[in-house]
Amino acid sequence: MNNDFATSGLAHVWTQGDWVTRSVALVLLAMSLATWVIILWKVLDQRAQRAQARAVEGFWHSADFAEGLDKLGDPEANPFRALATEGREAARHITHKDGQARPQLHDSLDVSDWIERSLRKSVDDFTARGQSGLSVLASVASTAPFVGLFGTVWGIYHALLGIGAAGQVSIDQVAGPIGEALIMTALGLLVAIPAVLGYNALVRGHKGILHQLNRFAHDLHAYFVTGARVAVGADGKVLPMKRG
Repeated sequence: MNNDFATSGLAHVWTQGDWVTRSVALVLLAMSLATWVIILWKVLDQRAQRAQARAVEGFWHSADFAEGLDKLGDPEANPFRALATEGREAARHITHKDGQARPQLHDSLDVSDWIERSLRKSVDDFTARGQSGLSVLASVASTAPFVGLFGTVWGIYHALLGIGAAGQVSIDQVAGPIGEALIMTALGLLVAIPAVLGYNALVRGHKGILHQLNRFAHDLHAYFVTGARVAVGADGKVLPMKRG
């Protein structure tokens, strides 16, 4: 059995295992596939968002708001453009520039508070979307080692039953079955480690983008309320911008 195990490896574990062992292997395979799909998806998303964040400075150097929106890039899946648009619509609505002249409940709110609420809603929506999929990575990272350990315990149990039924114990009879069972623990760790590393890296990247989005929201709030950006340029002067 040792020779067969050495030459066939995982294939031998699959062919010699029962339905429980195969189920554990399939669960670990599904966890691994989900982990790598989510990591690839989120990495591509964050890469695009970092590129969108770099366009923010060009927004503030635009002649008017419409030109600034164009510089922010494609509106699809663009949290920075969505934030600017949300702020503009909130400012128009509270000042009745959208054509709705009837008094509404929000008229009792301060303009600054209304715009801040609208911008915060857009930031919160981005936060929720950015965190999607991360819970799956966290679950895989915390459960995969235990799934693999369950497969190991089950395999050792059946290996001991087989050794006991044989009536005669030797190192060859023990090493093969126990080694096959321990492979399940190794597989669990191989699934969990990328999930842990991917989760930590993606959370760190999401926080960085969220920080830039919050800073942009702060500048937009100042622009819609006062007509000028609070942030200063390299020359120490406020960077004004005409309202569109």
